[in-house]
Amino acid sequence: MNSRTAVIDYGMGNLRSVSKAVELCGADVDIITEANQVENYNAIILPGVGAFEPAIKIINNKGFDTAIKEHIAKNKMFLGICLGFQLLFSESYEDGLHKGLNIIEGSVEKFVPKENEKLIIPHMGWNKIFISKENKSAKEMYKNINDGDYVYFVHSYFCKPSDKNCIATTTNYSIDFCSSVAKDNVWGCQFHPEKSSDIGLQILKNFVEKS
Repeated sequence: MNSRTAVIDYGMGNLRSVSKAVELCGADVDIITEANQVENYNAIILPGVGAFEPAIKIINNKGFDTAIKEHIAKNKMFLGICLGFQLLFSESYEDGLHKGLNIIEGSVEKFVPKENEKLIIPHMGWNKIFISKENKSAKEMYKNINDGDYVYFVHSYFCKPSDKNCIATTTNYSIDFCSSVAKDNVWGCQFHPEKSSDIGLQILKNFVEKS
């Protein structure tokens, strides 16, 4: 039976391209707009493009915060992409301090150039991912993907998990930062798999097969 996957529409996501990419991986995909729809699916994707504060307000006001946590507690698969990945964390320092979903303990912080460093922000374009050798969930997330493969990024802020064991990949952009996490049924990536060609599709395929 095909995986029944829902992409959450909260007004700040690249819904069409995410949905089409997941469909290519063999899943039946619906776009949902209400929190009570979450329980009908065995896999949920939270995409996102934009700023942290308005996004978390919408998520909380629509009740998606509770629905997502209940979904994860039932050991169902969850994937956060870009801003949807950042929303999983405890707090963000984007335009002030704002509380996140606290599913992954840690913070979201801005890239800061080192002294005399010309660092272009946002970090935009193709960059390498380096896969954790200790994280068993990372091995599932990155099955059939090689260390040093390229994926596509667009972001000015990066995530710092408190528990380093949940880090699935790191990427270097002035610093080595956490570019994805994998912890049991919770996956999250700062990059856009739907924009990352065959590598991104393989990640989504791994997610669908795990769902």
